[in-house]
Amino acid sequence: MRKKFTKVVRSNGKNMKILALGGSGGMGRFVVRSLVNHEKIKKIFVADLNVSSAKIFASNFDNRVEGIELDITNNAALIDEMSKVDIVVNTTGPFFKFGLPILEAAIETNTHYFDICDDWEPTEKMLLMNNDDRSSQITGIIGLGASPGLTNILAYLAILELDEVSKVYTGWNISGAKPEDKSSQKGVNAAMVHGIEQVTGYVKVFNNGKYEMVRPLKEVFVNYPEIGEKRANIFGHPEAVSFPYHYPNIKESLNLMHGGEKGLVGILKFIRLLIEIKLITKNMAARIFTWLDNSISSEIKKNDIMDLPSVYGFAEGKKDNKNFSVGVTFDDSIQNLSMGEATSLPLACGVKMFLDGVISQRGIHAPESGIIDPKIFLDYFAKEIGDGVELSPLVTIKVN
Repeated sequence: MRKKFTKVVRSNGKNMKILALGGSGGMGRFVVRSLVNHEKIKKIFVADLNVSSAKIFASNFDNRVEGIELDITNNAALIDEMSKVDIVVNTTGPFFKFGLPILEAAIETNTHYFDICDDWEPTEKMLLMNNDDRSSQITGIIGLGASPGLTNILAYLAILELDEVSKVYTGWNISGAKPEDKSSQKGVNAAMVHGIEQVTGYVKVFNNGKYEMVRPLKEVFVNYPEIGEKRANIFGHPEAVSFPYHYPNIKESLNLMHGGEKGLVGILKFIRLLIEIKLITKNMAARIFTWLDNSISSEIKKNDIMDLPSVYGFAEGKKDNKNFSVGVTFDDSIQNLSMGEATSLPLACGVKMFLDGVISQRGIHAPESGIIDPKIFLDYFAKEIGDGVELSPLVTIKVN
């Protein structure tokens, strides 16, 4: 028989406690550093299977941050730790393994939930957790990273420019990610495992008003306003499935990567072939790509033509009975962010907006649902980037 939790669900009171899953890792450490000085936070528990890593990282702060040992695959232990806190921040990947069970534990313990889930499979299932009445007791925002995350916010801004929307693309430059320092990139990290997973097999997209499975890396052309028609490739990020969930009238939704088309994409297709003919495993492929990202790909990146924006949202539809396309991106303010910062700081912004009472809606949401005011979010994000930064979205509109 399941234990019934009677924990009081709090939103933005003082003395809030946070469980940071993966909080000492390459992504989570940025979230902890950002949140630690928030006036409403009493305690952050940095949880890791490697308790030494958690404690060493926690030692950089005062006693408000504590490193603890936690095996997230031990559901009883996970539920026990969640029952002690108000918010869980999940940066533990790969999410196709760990995303759904951690959200289920959060719902069971009445714990608010924020993550950077970047896999389409769990995202579908996590959004359907809204069918569980218990989810109405908490606020859950999934996929609040870079892509997904910033891309969702940008595409949401594009949608707001239109009266009717038929097509939504989110895109990112695979060559633009700046890896973390080597200490956070040793071995096979979750990002590489995720990347290999989403370029192999089939991924779900939304096309002609229905979901379909397609081969990742399939070539697509984006007619971006003021840039023109440029090549990109389908990737398995979850924006392709989350936008139709929140906007059921759209006809097409894709997540696209670009950059290194003549190099990186070709290498990824070759690695995929080696997996499919069983010469290497996915874990071996992730190791190979980790090495490539740190060496060979740097040369490819130098020669790459960055024609589409490094991160963007794109929408087509009608306004005043005319056909329009809208592209939304950033200026150069985010170009110098590392991959860890670009992925984790949006998550920190979401948690802060929740603590400040700016976000209050309950249920499980992707960032584009309307739960996040994009203009307020960009103000928060600008503060995370640095003092004096004004982050205004660059909106370009074209009559089709």
